[in-house]
Amino acid sequence: MRQRRHNWQTLLVASASLTVVALALTGCGGATTAPKGAEEISTNSFEGRGPINYVSNRDASGAAGKSIDEWNTAHPEEKVTFVELPDNADQQRQQLVQNAQIKSDTFSVLNLDVVWTAEFAANKWIMPLPEDSIVAEKMIPATVDAATYRDTLFGAPNYTDGALMYFRSDLLKAAGIATPPSTWDEMKAACKQILALPEAKKMSCYAGQFDKNEALTVNFSEAVASAGGTVVDAAGKPTVDTPEAKAGLNLLVDGFKEGMFPSDAITYLEEQGRRAFQDGELVFLRNWPFLHASLSATDGSSKVAGKFDITSIPGVDGPGVSTLGGRSLAISPFASNKATALDFLKFFTSEEQSEKRLELSSRAPVYASLFEDPKVVAKRPFYPTLLTSLNNAQPRPKVVQYGATTKAIQEEAYAAITGKKDTDTALKDMQAKLTELSK
Repeated sequence: MRQRRHNWQTLLVASASLTVVALALTGCGGATTAPKGAEEISTNSFEGRGPINYVSNRDASGAAGKSIDEWNTAHPEEKVTFVELPDNADQQRQQLVQNAQIKSDTFSVLNLDVVWTAEFAANKWIMPLPEDSIVAEKMIPATVDAATYRDTLFGAPNYTDGALMYFRSDLLKAAGIATPPSTWDEMKAACKQILALPEAKKMSCYAGQFDKNEALTVNFSEAVASAGGTVVDAAGKPTVDTPEAKAGLNLLVDGFKEGMFPSDAITYLEEQGRRAFQDGELVFLRNWPFLHASLSATDGSSKVAGKFDITSIPGVDGPGVSTLGGRSLAISPFASNKATALDFLKFFTSEEQSEKRLELSSRAPVYASLFEDPKVVAKRPFYPTLLTSLNNAQPRPKVVQYGATTKAIQEEAYAAITGKKDTDTALKDMQAKLTELSK
């Protein structure tokens, strides 16, 4: 244990040194141009065996550490050392980019947010994977698509995430509503009935996450997709100057105008929404699966324990379309011992290891069979609903300049929902910004 701690600290020092060097080389450290000479890397060469480093955000559950320990016990000559990145996603990406820009071999197997795939693949910061790296036919299709760039697999799906709508089942029952709404209009009608009840006094109808943050990109993308539109097409061309995109954005704009959303929801991220629903202030909430545990707590911290249920997010003509979240594992072309890295990637993302990690982690697996396993569903009764959400999910824009793209989306969507711009102007300006970035 003392040796492992020493290795971890040494790697952190090395990583910090690399960051300083990278900042010196790149100025602001935020450039996304390919490292010079990257085209010379053999993308099909997985050679070399020996110790490697697994680089990831923190895993508070300890589940990832269990998998690493199991690998290390079976492969004493090819040990994996866990290198922990900051909790902040932007800082994670920055360190990974800086490591790639100076072509350092410090990082071997990378745990990447699904929205980074296109950027890292286009810049040759990760390697194309052999087709047998994953068992694609057993995985949720959207997770494989998110790990693919230009029809080439660059990542092995690790875990996934999809949006859900939490609702007060006790209040629906009290209002005589037999089934949860599947459309925005049905939800509005249900709220009108529920908010007239004495026990719903001072409650609001619905909230998502609308602060000017990545969460707004997610909520905007879901609203557009749920209205039948897209943000960019399959070729990466912006498509927000359409009637469908306007209808989607208007769902959010009208939600605030009509008072269906509480006014302070304009500042909501995931945590603020959780607290509002958990404290009994909302009838409906769009959020992620991880809320289930805290909402179900029976220690007095949740006012809605035993009083809520889960369904798909609403759409225009039926259930809505979730934005896909999650992570994939990829391999750095600058790493040593790539044969070991590839074998570890296959081991870590296998169905067997995914099932083992479910004992400790609330992160959703990428294997469809686990969502219907009676043992799993007994602990996570919302998994069948989540599987439906994931099967209909769409990724965020698969573009190389994702950071600038999401900033443009946030700025214009926020201007519309706060009333600073009308919907047509906001979408026209968004289209112009995204078109420039796509060049």
